Amino acid sequence: MTLAVWAPLLLPLLAAPLARRLAEQLAPRAAALTLAATAVALGAAALASLGLLTVTGLLHLPYAAALAHLSPAHWHPTALAEVEWAPTAGAAGLALLVITALAARTAHHQRTDLRRARAATGDAPSGLAALLRRPGPEPALTVLPDERADAYALPGRPPRVVATTGMLAALSAPERAALLAHERAHLAGRHHLLLAAAEYAAACHPALRPLRGALGYHVERWADECAAAEVGDRALTARAIGRAALAAARTPAGPRPQLAPGATTGPVPRRVRALLAPAPPPRHRARRTMAALALAACLTATAGAAAEAGHDLHESVETAQSDLPSGHN
Repeated sequence: MTLAVWAPLLLPLLAAPLARRLAEQLAPRAAALTLAATAVALGAAALASLGLLTVTGLLHLPYAAALAHLSPAHWHPTALAEVEWAPTAGAAGLALLVITALAARTAHHQRTDLRRARAATGDAPSGLAALLRRPGPEPALTVLPDERADAYALPGRPPRVVATTGMLAALSAPERAALLAHERAHLAGRHHLLLAAAEYAAACHPALRPLRGALGYHVERWADECAAAEVGDRALTARAIGRAALAAARTPAGPRPQLAPGATTGPVPRRVRALLAPAPPPRHRARRTMAALALAACLTATAGAAAEAGHDLHESVETAQSDLPSGHN
């Protein structure tokens, strides 16, 4: 169990860079889903490992051992040596408290930002349940009277595409159509849920933090491709995104909600180059296959190690409980 319980805390150091490398070889939609799934899997395994370390340490305490009906003579889990369980379990417990605090702060900020944004559109604030429900077939467009240029997709019930008068005035009619198609693609793909998953996973393990930026880029590329397909003109879509970004840079708007992606976020020049490319970028099949196999191996090893550590702890507890003296309460 010693190696198994530590593996979910160490393997993200390798798996996260592999996921980013693999994402560069995939289409935007597949890349975004791969990054989000990797972040969730690794974050959950890290939480499980910290929980097992904490529980193992707590069961060394006489009061906790008595509550669990453990026989002190037979309670010898291999996850922690007798001389080091206290600092290791204490560190794991502290890490869990920090993760809980970070997750609570993130949830509070996200909820506050969304409530403020919904209020600005004249809607009642939406709760978490509204974010999880699927959006309708055609999200509403809300135009805010603001000379500053901004546009974003606001999840909730109802979902909305929000644009300022300053942004709409900076674009021609065809460019506005491409920009609004981009924002509708964010809502249709429920990209806010992917971004939220990466944010919470980053709180679980520091190695997962770079996945947030990578996911943000691929989510924008996903929406770019959807917009280009809807308007039928990649060059028009690239021009709309570029001009929208320039307008936003000239008259920057206030901070938008963290879960409200917009066309002007991320590395816009890189996205424009991808849209203007005469053909999709070449896919190195061998490199992609190797990265996919390596990432799959890391994720499998992480999940297997967490399961094995939990099984070993369960067996250790059962052994200690079965060896209690007869008549013990």
